Amino acid sequence: MKEGALIRFLIVALPTGLLFLGVAAMLKTHLSTPEIPIDPNEESRLDAAALNRKPVNRVDIERYLTTLTEQIGERHVGKPENLEKAAVWIESSLGGGNIGYPVERHVHDADGVEVRNLIAELPGKSRRDEIIIVGAHYDTIPNCPGANDNGTGIAALMSLAQAMAGDQQERTIRFVAFVNEEPPYFQTDRMGSRVYAARSRSRRENIVAMMALETIGYFSKEENSQKVPEGLEESFPTTGDFLAFVGNEHSRYFADSARAAFERASGIPAIGGAFPPEVPGVGWSDHWSFWQEGYKAIMVTDTAPYRYPHYHKSTDTIDKLDLEMLVKVIEGLEEVVKTWANPGE
Repeated sequence: MKEGALIRFLIVALPTGLLFLGVAAMLKTHLSTPEIPIDPNEESRLDAAALNRKPVNRVDIERYLTTLTEQIGERHVGKPENLEKAAVWIESSLGGGNIGYPVERHVHDADGVEVRNLIAELPGKSRRDEIIIVGAHYDTIPNCPGANDNGTGIAALMSLAQAMAGDQQERTIRFVAFVNEEPPYFQTDRMGSRVYAARSRSRRENIVAMMALETIGYFSKEENSQKVPEGLEESFPTTGDFLAFVGNEHSRYFADSARAAFERASGIPAIGGAFPPEVPGVGWSDHWSFWQEGYKAIMVTDTAPYRYPHYHKSTDTIDKLDLEMLVKVIEGLEEVVKTWANPGE
């Protein structure tokens, strides 16, 4: 190569190559999934948490429900002291002195009131950067103790966290108690799960699937105890003795796999799949927030207003629930979480 040609080549090619390398580095930085940092004391924390591991059981479930609904009662921004009591109780129960998880406070503002989601993480092993979210909201509407909506969801969250304490799966599992699912924050940017899902997306977190535990404690074997949503007459039972796994088309695989794992482990009938988003109720929980960010998410529910006569009423109390069934439901959900967290097994 002649000297002039070499100089021209260096003038053009060298800056172009450096520019290409810079763009590639930037894309890698901004598009790749960030690694979850490893706590240097993780093994010791897991060993300690394992000492507190306990199978799903009725005594603890009833204790969780009693604390939320009778000792604390209705819990929402209109009664900030009760909402704070619920948050403190959840954080303390999940935390190091009890079940044994480090608990993160995800704090944000709601009409001048400081509120928070609470996150307890069980780190994964070979697929640590792949995250499963198990979530439930801990707030209620005014004048409602919220035994089924959503005391049962929080009782299940706590029971699952305890049943799996220190027991690492292949994927990371996050147990998240969400604030402000109910109106006036429902399906707004200040809904607790909406704030959390948006933060997760901004951090490029690799959330593989999310499960919202929503109103899961009422069952009936009476004929016509189940109302059928309009448009689903062909796919919905009319007896309210089943659990529903509700997804959108994007989440169909996880709705189907959850239903299969749940029925296998619990023996309770279940329906599951992708349901039309325009059907009232399909988007009525925290899974909706994750749909907005493009994540795969499902709702687990007894169908709430389609079955439960005390939905959003002052009569939503523990005595209306079937606690024996609730134990079986949570045992079945434990199998679902483990199935999701250990793909290929």
